[in-house]
Amino acid sequence: MCGQNVIRSVVAEALARHYFGRSLYVASAGVRPGENDPFVAAVLDEIGLSAGKHRPHTIDDLEDLNFDLIVTLAPEAHHAALDLTARYPVEVEYWPVMDPTMFEGGSREQTMEAYRAMRDTLDDRIRDRFRFASKARV
Repeated sequence: MCGQNVIRSVVAEALARHYFGRSLYVASAGVRPGENDPFVAAVLDEIGLSAGKHRPHTIDDLEDLNFDLIVTLAPEAHHAALDLTARYPVEVEYWPVMDPTMFEGGSREQTMEAYRAMRDTLDDRIRDRFRFASKARV
């Protein structure tokens, strides 16, 4: 879960789907609506993954809130997830991950480097949290 479900949470969802396949239900959402970010598709494509036909969702758009774990990637998402735990018995973890849009005014390659760093941070966090030591990194 993130602010707008357009960058960090989309990348996290694609990575989790790669590692878990259909053995685990994975969904991403944001606190508020957003628009798809083309740099997300580019950094996922570099590692052979795709966001598919992802459309940004808010937490209210999800049909099923029967999750065991919500991972939040932004402060506002963390607060919203904690509010949800008042109504649903869900574990919440906050993984502060840098927002690559904070790096403004650089070249396309500098922007891509910021997105790659975010992607790789999420990949490391997912691998560490769920112990994917034996699976090759994407």
